[in-house]
Amino acid sequence: MTDKNHKTRMTNKKAVMDAKIAKATEERGVLILLKGPGKGKSSSAFGTMARSVGHGKKCAVIQFIKGRSETGEYKLFKDHELIDWHIMGHGFTWETQDKNQDIAAAQKAWALAEKLLQDETYDMLIFDEMSYMFKYEYLAVAPVVTALQNRPKMQNVIITGRTMATPLQDIADTISVIQDERHAFRQGVKAQKGIEF
Repeated sequence: MTDKNHKTRMTNKKAVMDAKIAKATEERGVLILLKGPGKGKSSSAFGTMARSVGHGKKCAVIQFIKGRSETGEYKLFKDHELIDWHIMGHGFTWETQDKNQDIAAAQKAWALAEKLLQDETYDMLIFDEMSYMFKYEYLAVAPVVTALQNRPKMQNVIITGRTMATPLQDIADTISVIQDERHAFRQGVKAQKGIEF
């Protein structure tokens, strides 16, 4: 491609992008769903939170399944003045093997989440692995949808988990699917600090 052809192509592309940017005039918080079988859903959410905190935004994290406080992200963010971090789970269902305990933990986590969804001082909320609460029927999805729709106008929410209930997908602004082509664990590589936790 010649320099002239490249410049023409980039000029046309810029015009298209400028038109799209000009068309996006609505200002409000968004609901982001990070789903799929691949590694990196929570990591993506925490990366977005770091970006938000960099702009001075107040954030909160509720972990619906993870019950460990030694993860790298928790150690990094737990004392940050703009982040409230709540570890509400007791671990994965195959670890706890106690459905009643898991349901009680889910309901307790949702009670807190519902309060945060009414608090306009929070710019971003991350509900980590919340999607499993609907898959296992620990929580009803309808009240969650209602609370999400009635949250403060500028509040952003990110929900992570492999699968997402259809009613959540129906109201989401952004849905990203993290795929799984290969994972070191399946090749016999032990989980390690800084990569898996």
